[in-house]
Amino acid sequence: MKFETISIAADSRGVATLMLARPEQHNALSARMIAELTQAASQLGDDPAVRVVVLTGEGASFCAGGDLKWMKEQASATREQRIAEARKLAVMLKALRELPKPLIARVNGQAYGGGVGLISVCDTAIAASDARFGLTETRLGLIPATISPYVIARIGSANALRYFTSARLFGADEALTVGLLNAEVEAEGLDAAVEREVAQYFATAPGAVAAAKALVHSVAAPIDESLIEMTLTRLADTWETAEAAEGIAAFFEKRPASWKSKIQ
Repeated sequence: MKFETISIAADSRGVATLMLARPEQHNALSARMIAELTQAASQLGDDPAVRVVVLTGEGASFCAGGDLKWMKEQASATREQRIAEARKLAVMLKALRELPKPLIARVNGQAYGGGVGLISVCDTAIAASDARFGLTETRLGLIPATISPYVIARIGSANALRYFTSARLFGADEALTVGLLNAEVEAEGLDAAVEREVAQYFATAPGAVAAAKALVHSVAAPIDESLIEMTLTRLADTWETAEAAEGIAAFFEKRPASWKSKIQ
């Protein structure tokens, strides 16, 4: 299958690099990219030659969150359309999380919103030390609903409360402390650090690796259809608030939202 927004390249060892390939848009998640990532998860999961998958971004960013065009479309969409679009994101995240291969995030730059969600569905995450992170939805009057089960599973409720509500930006050192990352390295050492992580899997049995991943997900709090449906409903509810209307309008009009304090 030919992709437009992502690329897949596999080496002779069976290491597949799944690259977000919209560098001019900072690899923001468009409807097309979400669909292609879902397809890629299926393709990579079914390929017996693939032993490990590395998820990364082309250019300076890992993933800057939601695409601006997609956000504009959501602003004028119906409730049913918003739920349908959010469900596609939920399906993609679940497909990547359940990939029966080790999935390593190579975080080469900024990761906001959905980008943090992508990191959270990976088994291991290694970032360049200058990477920046944020869950900034509340600045727009929205909530990080669809990605929340994966982010909370990754960093815990206490950390999620802080980042979801404050929308604060934070660096790689803090992301490492709260568990979003497993390692941070200088940018020039990122590939070597990822390679060290990859190399460990060639001593493991592929079937046992897949079974071990499934075991962990079975023992942990389930991210099932009822939980996903709840997050989609809460997101749709938030889109219908006056705060969301004001936040989105302010964003596209490049002005402060009405609630933004002049005291910073």
